[in-house]
Amino acid sequence: MAQLYFYYSTMNAGKSTHLLQSSYNYKERGLNTLLYTAKIDDRFAQGKVTSRLGLAADARLFDRQSDLYAAVVDLRSQEKIDCILIDEAQFLTTKQVKQLTDIVDEFNIPVLAYGIRTDFLGQTFSGSAALLAWADKLVELKTICHCGRKANFVVRRDKNGAAVTDGAQIEVGGNERYESLCRAHFKALVW
Repeated sequence: MAQLYFYYSTMNAGKSTHLLQSSYNYKERGLNTLLYTAKIDDRFAQGKVTSRLGLAADARLFDRQSDLYAAVVDLRSQEKIDCILIDEAQFLTTKQVKQLTDIVDEFNIPVLAYGIRTDFLGQTFSGSAALLAWADKLVELKTICHCGRKANFVVRRDKNGAAVTDGAQIEVGGNERYESLCRAHFKALVW
């Protein structure tokens, strides 16, 4: 029986690397995977899932208007889909997460979603909240703070390196803008 998985963490925990390895494992066994990534994420190249290790694979794009269920119905008429993998799953809408549950339940296709749980203020992204509520399996991928403790949060930094404590929830960036921190270091900067 297929399931919906949510692999979550802060930044720099290897989510994209894990996704690419999972896709490779399916393909190595002759199975077909369907990769998605958020259109808004243009850090590397649109239409690619790219890890900081240099691994990359082509992916379809989703945005807030994408109907993932209809897309999968259409694609299934053209090819077999053995697994769907979604990078940057925090950018999914609640409706899209519901569509993923329909894909799992109706078509028996496993869906592996990878994303960040909380934003730079410690607030849950709507896609992550829906996945935390409805996924069959929750898997935390861990990374560490500069102090060596587990990093649970991400702080956004301005051009001078100071912690940002207000602004839009979504602002795409990498290591130049964000840092993964333990709760104590996060609270010291943001609260």
